[in-house]
Amino acid sequence: MYDVAILGAGPAGLTAAIYAARARLKTVLVEKNYPGGQVAMCDKVENYPGHNTNTSGFDLSMSMKEQAERFGAEMKSTEIASLELESDEKALVASDGERICAKTIILTLGASPRKLGVPGEMEFIGRGVSYCAVCDAAFYQDKNLAVVGGGDTAVEDSNFLTRYASSVTIVHRRDAFRAQRIIQERTINNPAITVEWNSVVKSIGGKDTVEHVVLENVKTGKQTNLSVDGVFVLVGLEPNTKMIAGHITLDDGGYIITDEDMRTNIPGVFAAGDARKKLLRQIVTACADGAIAATAAEKYIEGAPWPQAKDAKT
Repeated sequence: MYDVAILGAGPAGLTAAIYAARARLKTVLVEKNYPGGQVAMCDKVENYPGHNTNTSGFDLSMSMKEQAERFGAEMKSTEIASLELESDEKALVASDGERICAKTIILTLGASPRKLGVPGEMEFIGRGVSYCAVCDAAFYQDKNLAVVGGGDTAVEDSNFLTRYASSVTIVHRRDAFRAQRIIQERTINNPAITVEWNSVVKSIGGKDTVEHVVLENVKTGKQTNLSVDGVFVLVGLEPNTKMIAGHITLDDGGYIITDEDMRTNIPGVFAAGDARKKLLRQIVTACADGAIAATAAEKYIEGAPWPQAKDAKT
């Protein structure tokens, strides 16, 4: 029996493991893939306090993992098929039947790239359609690319892609980016980048690999054919919360609703990171969530009262 079982090893989960283990709680961190989640795919991390030398997301994630292990957190690599959350003894049930029992659960489930849902997208995944610039940029040396999106990730990753590609065309449904100003400035000043404003991708086509995308201007309805060798879809995230739907209270977007102490509607179950309803999804806020969740879990184990359900839905 663990004191704390954490599901998901992104920055929120890793930080929760550091804080829980350092508090001398018997802690296990469960992840089916690699540590870091979305952050591990970042080429460099510029806005995490104290890191001034272009630390990569992977290196930062591994540093967090090692720190958690130094304090005694146990790491388990397994896929969780279901959760038992309602009783005092909670459990993560692995696909092989193993039950990981704990007094408290911290859900750091993260989020996955949102799909466009257009013809050709699913057919060309891995053959010209990608959701991770850092992962796949090197495959497009001297190629022409399209990037779909207008937020921080899309605009910043467009600059990164120009290290490899001959040209990058950003396709954005609005007439202005939503990205931070400093990122926008780099993009506007990059001669290898052009922007198709007020446009959306209607379909992705080609033979064996991507050869073109069909764009539609949302104001005029005019469609054009853009020749590209690859499409990077960077239009946001979907929370990985399907397995807890019907148990944990979610908002209309599928994000977990918590109070300021990361408590969900179920006593002893906390949530932190990108899967939680919040204003900002960044490494620094995920880490803050994880630290709060672990501390709140410690207080719960010590006997702190649990608020009424209505208090956990603010």
